[in-house]
Amino acid sequence: MSALRQGWDEPGFTLIEILVVIAIIAILAALLLPALSASKAKAHTAGCLNNLKQLAIGVQMYTADNDGRLPSNVPEGGLGSVDSWVKGNMKVAQDSTNQVLIRQSKLFPYVSQVASYRCPADPSRTGGVPRVRSYSMNGWMGSRYLDTAQGPYSFRTFVRESELITAGPSLLFVLIDEHEASIDDGWFQVTMDDTRPFASAPATRHQRAYGVNFADSHVELRKLRDPNSSSLGFAGVQFSPKNSDWMWLKQVTTIR
Repeated sequence: MSALRQGWDEPGFTLIEILVVIAIIAILAALLLPALSASKAKAHTAGCLNNLKQLAIGVQMYTADNDGRLPSNVPEGGLGSVDSWVKGNMKVAQDSTNQVLIRQSKLFPYVSQVASYRCPADPSRTGGVPRVRSYSMNGWMGSRYLDTAQGPYSFRTFVRESELITAGPSLLFVLIDEHEASIDDGWFQVTMDDTRPFASAPATRHQRAYGVNFADSHVELRKLRDPNSSSLGFAGVQFSPKNSDWMWLKQVTTIR
């Protein structure tokens, strides 16, 4: 009993010692959190690029199974839009979380994971539920819509793989990681006549970068370099046609 009593009488940690331990833990946490955050961001970026790679392969497989034709791509409300590559408008509440619309996608038989259609870093939600889609398709591909609806243009539209081969598949984008404030239907608008730069805006969520895939199925992470591009996603902002990010996007959209 005396031995036990002696153990009980030994002094514990002082208040200062406890505070020192807490301070050390706080310092370690402060040092580790940025590294953990950076690792998470890298994982999200890798996941987005992997999604775009799978979708690019899906487009090629679809084309091979459909006599060389690209998946139909028409803006919502346009003639033939009911048959477009994906259904649903991300600005319409009942569409934005509806996984059935993704399962009805022309690419779903080839890319059959619903998660593959959403960027892991996309913060957009409807009623607390993540939206189902982050990617949209180059509006100059998949239909002749722009030949008549907004013409006459001197730029080309592409509906067949052979047309892409002639133009250079590695030079033209197919699907793009669209900004959560811009995305609506699956049709990504690029006004080649500079009437509305960034009418559809690329995402900025990968540390001011976005993912994009090309007709030869390679993917890129494109860094936004123009300082004015920090305003992407803000309503009412007008961009200069001289914006370097806009000029690059046009270069990989279509050709004359």
